[in-house]
Amino acid sequence: MVPQLDSFIGGRFRRGPRAFPDIHPVDGSTVACVTEATADMVDEAVSAARGAVAGDWGRTTVRERAAALHRIADAIEARFDEFVAREVADTGKPVALASRLDVPRAAANFRIFADVIKTACVESFHTEMPDGRAALNYAVRKPLGVVGIITPWNLPLLLLTWKVAPALACGNAVVVKPSEETPWTATLLADAMRTAGIPDGVYNVVHGFGPGSAGEFLSSHPEIDAITFTGETRTGAAIMAAAASTVKPLSFELGGKNAAVVFADCDFDETIDGLADAVFLNTGQVCLCAERVYVERAVFEHIVGALKERAEALAPNLGPLISAQHREKVLSYYRLAREEGACVETGGGVPQFGDRRDNGFFVEPTILTGLPESARCVKEEIFGPVCHIAPFDSEDEAIAKANDTLYGLAASIWTSDLKRAHRVAAQMRAGITWVNCWFLRDLRTPFGGVGLSGIGREGGLHSLNFYSALNNVCVKL
Repeated sequence: MVPQLDSFIGGRFRRGPRAFPDIHPVDGSTVACVTEATADMVDEAVSAARGAVAGDWGRTTVRERAAALHRIADAIEARFDEFVAREVADTGKPVALASRLDVPRAAANFRIFADVIKTACVESFHTEMPDGRAALNYAVRKPLGVVGIITPWNLPLLLLTWKVAPALACGNAVVVKPSEETPWTATLLADAMRTAGIPDGVYNVVHGFGPGSAGEFLSSHPEIDAITFTGETRTGAAIMAAAASTVKPLSFELGGKNAAVVFADCDFDETIDGLADAVFLNTGQVCLCAERVYVERAVFEHIVGALKERAEALAPNLGPLISAQHREKVLSYYRLAREEGACVETGGGVPQFGDRRDNGFFVEPTILTGLPESARCVKEEIFGPVCHIAPFDSEDEAIAKANDTLYGLAASIWTSDLKRAHRVAAQMRAGITWVNCWFLRDLRTPFGGVGLSGIGREGGLHSLNFYSALNNVCVKL
């Protein structure tokens, strides 16, 4: 018997009337049976959350909420191995990656926002009037109320806690709809919440799909006060349309077609190490991954050859894609690349292992060259372990090519010239630009995209401002 995962509403688990399988991407086996929340169950989750905000949770002080967030982090770490195992079962990613990135970062998210909320300032002004009188104007930070959180399958626990932590820090209650592909850790977090003593109704989970299911019920719910979503651009547009009639705050971190710009004066070994991560980490299933690599012509062949060697060395240990459907999408782009005239430097197919992994959703890490900038494989997000590498001859050309996209999430620059690094970074049309590194973050800094990559900013005070209602108080002195 496989475990059953139910929704978590008002402090208890609730079984939905219909079930669907949670599939392990490594071998296609069923690791859990998930029950789908109905519209009535979503209503109950929203009501439970609203009751929590109106009750004891809504009366907690900043220091009390910060202490609660630290207890949640402790509860995650106390069950570290179980969180790792569930994240691996859902995503198929290597244990080492989940142990190094996903679960530690989940605990860190709660600790970071516990500390940020304790030190967050608000505005205060002494206002002088023409008649000589004065007034004091100051801001008060209040919770929005009930926040709907819809999360993706690529970094399920990390991106879930990245939203839940600041929402709770500001005094809100949440209703979470995790991806149907990765329901485990959102459910396990409910147990961690209970261990940490979080009141019933503060954290709720509704399982299901998008249209006609929990995702649509949540995003169109009139009693949801704000929605935050990370995922595909088309899904973000659908959520925006569903939420439009109730005019509520939205925060979206969406897709990307990110560029890496490599200059001839880069530290070669450091650059190859960074590009290997930027292209292939988590099997390319990271919104920040670099799918377009622009290399100064003098070192173009050298970079292509070295990255090809790295891809082939990584191939035996690369995790699977999330699902059979997503694998077919990535493979369709591999086929399209050939039709568009690409040179496949390495990869481009499906590996054979001779074991249970042949029933999973693996693809080969792939490097393409030779495509025009107008090619679909250069313009459209693939979200797999693939990049296209193209040469450039001048700084201006590199900047123009990097910015020639409807997306604008991330970019990286690889150079030993500090002046050039600052100059080029300032011209990147992206929410975050790395210089001689990738995926390095200070969680207090603004994070988000432009264009089709999203709206709003998360991180530190930026997250607190989204999850808060800032009210002005004006006192005549």
